[in-house]
Amino acid sequence: MGLWMLLLLHLHLGNAHWGEATGVSLSAPSSVSISSINLEHALSFQPGPQTPSDARFMVEVIRSRKQSWKPVPACVALRAGQTCDLTRAFKDPFDHYVARVQAFTATQRSSWTVSDSFQPLSDTVIGPPDVAVSGCGNCLILHLTLPEVLASEHLKDSHTDLIFHVRRTRDGAEFTLHMPYSAETVISYLQTGVEYCVTASVRPHFSKAIPSEPQCAFTSPPPRNSLYMLVVLLGAFCALAFLLVALVIYGSRLTFSVLKTRLPKSLSYVILYRRGSAPPGLSPQSSHDDCSSDRLKRSHSEKSV
Repeated sequence: MGLWMLLLLHLHLGNAHWGEATGVSLSAPSSVSISSINLEHALSFQPGPQTPSDARFMVEVIRSRKQSWKPVPACVALRAGQTCDLTRAFKDPFDHYVARVQAFTATQRSSWTVSDSFQPLSDTVIGPPDVAVSGCGNCLILHLTLPEVLASEHLKDSHTDLIFHVRRTRDGAEFTLHMPYSAETVISYLQTGVEYCVTASVRPHFSKAIPSEPQCAFTSPPPRNSLYMLVVLLGAFCALAFLLVALVIYGSRLTFSVLKTRLPKSLSYVILYRRGSAPPGLSPQSSHDDCSSDRLKRSHSEKSV
């Protein structure tokens, strides 16, 4: 690594000397950096101050085992804001690479801006696995699918471990598990009928990793909420009570209608009188007096004849 650092120092000094010799007039690009996810590498940069809008940018790379810069074919005339795909340029994931960027126009050039040293395997970030969670009584079953990059030629023989972060939704209690990869993994000794959320991340030997989004599931179907059941029962009871009251009122009206239609007038008056709803001036006694008066009239008529 000492020789590699000397090479970088030599490159920086050479760039400065080249700039003085050619009369550089464009500002050099800034913020040159390389990012990588799942061994797919991209270089980004910012134009220097007062860089004209028609300026283009060229990217070159060098590796520790070589002594010459090579242009990246797809990145010899980039515009401001574009990125450079370095995935093919960084062929050996175990080697160390450096990239540099230069601005140019038809008549002017800038000095080169060099990136930090980059090793694909150790500087890449492994994406999250796909996770599906289901309950199994007092446990959770996790179905896992690893990122495709872990099946690549350089990583397929590595032993991949996984980190599981488990959180109980009810009170936030949590714990972490380190387990070897399996397409189906079981997390045991959990509480039944309780919801847990799980995040999973790959633990590669050389790289960093991004955890998955939390996936939540109950260990078993949750018990019915007692308050919910009480509200349901109370609603059913109220509906039944309302139905019974309606039936009683309807039955009472029906009975009164039948009696009023079928019974003699005098008996209806008696019933109405006992209920306190007889028409004014009518009573059982008045009805009886009317009947007696009718009988006396008929008797007097017979005697006159």
